[in-house]
Amino acid sequence: MQHGFFTIIPRTEFEALLRGFPVLAAETVNLARAAGRVLADNLIAPHDWPLLDRSCMDGYAVNARDAFGAGESNPGYLECVAALPIDKLPDIALNPGECARIATGGVLPEGTDAVVMVEHTQAMQDGHEGGTIEIRKSVAPFDNVMQRGEDARKDAVALPAGTPLRPQEIGLAAALGFENLSLRKRPRVGILSTGDELIPVSEIPEPGQVRDVNTHTVAALVEQAGGIAVPYGIIKDDLESLSRALQTALAENDAVLLSGGSSIGVRDLTVQAIEAMDDAEILAHGVAISPGKPTILGRVDGKPVLGLPGQVTSALVVVHVLILPLIRHLQGDPNAFSQSKRCLRQAKLARNVASKPGREDYVRVRLEERDGEPPLAHPVLGKSGLLRTIVQADGLATIPAESEGLYADELIDVWIV
Repeated sequence: MQHGFFTIIPRTEFEALLRGFPVLAAETVNLARAAGRVLADNLIAPHDWPLLDRSCMDGYAVNARDAFGAGESNPGYLECVAALPIDKLPDIALNPGECARIATGGVLPEGTDAVVMVEHTQAMQDGHEGGTIEIRKSVAPFDNVMQRGEDARKDAVALPAGTPLRPQEIGLAAALGFENLSLRKRPRVGILSTGDELIPVSEIPEPGQVRDVNTHTVAALVEQAGGIAVPYGIIKDDLESLSRALQTALAENDAVLLSGGSSIGVRDLTVQAIEAMDDAEILAHGVAISPGKPTILGRVDGKPVLGLPGQVTSALVVVHVLILPLIRHLQGDPNAFSQSKRCLRQAKLARNVASKPGREDYVRVRLEERDGEPPLAHPVLGKSGLLRTIVQADGLATIPAESEGLYADELIDVWIV
């Protein structure tokens, strides 16, 4: 390719290239460490869950026909013949006109199909479990009952492959007895910061020097998305140093991010370093988003290598828009690039914001809360090298590529980041 120039492609085309990278292999992981991971295989239920019909409430197990038409002004009356222990199977069968005291989680006895909540009953003999019970609300069959197999049926798919595991999915796996799960590996992401002007955080900068910010901010976001961040420190702006560091990072990781190597003057080094690797190609050099236009995407031995802008705000926007979905994709999330993955909040724009058609703009905004109304979204304008613009922001407002901007008082979706 001709060095020094790049061709802008839309974000959607860039994402399509990222989707082309294969998901990672599976590994066996203990349930205690499964949160946030993605299922590699279908989770097949080894048995029904619940095992039997169980009560959802404290109350009385009844046959729904016996409580038909019962209400506050027209109560029904049933004879309580037992108080059922929660940890044992019932050893009785109820006849018409009978009920049994049951606790939440208790198994329904034969002859019953519903539970009347205790709040809708009254024992006619204080201090006795038996005796007549006044029923003040009717129930339909299976009201207040967790039916056998309602959560999962034996030999059926309880959770499909590709499911990200939230606490609730982990709870279902635990209920079905899975101590270990087959999950996609967490991607190891090598992070290289390039620039002769960079110094470690521990040093005091002299004129012309800046501390390495991107390694730490990018690493934090990688970990937040479920990846394993592997920083390689500061790399000097020469081809030999960059190529050597890139080769090491590629050998040890599933993806590599180079921060600072996409700006004019040094981006050629990133391109050359990628192209110098075996089985390497540049897939994209420029994406129609702002900030973040000069982002580079390469593929080396089947692994993604991305050159990020050096300016901190630009780098962070690119990571949010493109890198975090890539990390989720590598872990097997089928919806990794879906807009539904964004935490959106509706707000009213406080002022007009202009944009150039042909690129997707990500405007930093600060939210001002208001009682009873959507918050006001105040644009936080400033240069992409200023940390202030991202520190003061609560999220990002997206201006579509075909738009010339957004108008004051317009309702917008703010991507909370």
